[in-house]
Amino acid sequence: MLAPAVAERLTLVINHVLGGEPVAGERLRVHAGRTLALTLTGWPRLLPPPPALAWRVTPAGLLDWCGAQGVDAPDLAVQIDAANPALLLAHLLGGEPPPVQIDGDAQLAGDVNWLLQNVRWDVAADLERLFGPVVAQQLHQVGRTIASGMRTAIRTTAELAERLRSRRAR
Repeated sequence: MLAPAVAERLTLVINHVLGGEPVAGERLRVHAGRTLALTLTGWPRLLPPPPALAWRVTPAGLLDWCGAQGVDAPDLAVQIDAANPALLLAHLLGGEPPPVQIDGDAQLAGDVNWLLQNVRWDVAADLERLFGPVVAQQLHQVGRTIASGMRTAIRTTAELAERLRSRRAR
């Protein structure tokens, strides 16, 4: 039941980030009407299933979530190995791109890759708009410290889980 809400919020965040960078919209506008889907393969059965992550590119160069059903034949399909979600999250939080398998339109894939490599969420600017420069700087510093601690904890947990998994396999 939470999956659609998560996907909708994720779409809002993605569009917020894309909207902050005019070049991003320009790169996506040429793909209006095309669809892209993200599939997490190997997802552990003990965890709730991830939402269907498929979007249609809008004429404004933003993304529109395709709903819980996703799309049958996306123009671009991206698969990420999520057999170890903690390790995947650790890599993502550490700024390391996960290994992916990509099938579909090469031009759309190239533009999406460019966006992933070049567009970043300016959290500090958003905080400054909400709280002013002094409070924003302090909140941003606290957030970076917390994020660093979370990255370390997740990375350590992922490494421990991997060691335990390899011991069981022996």
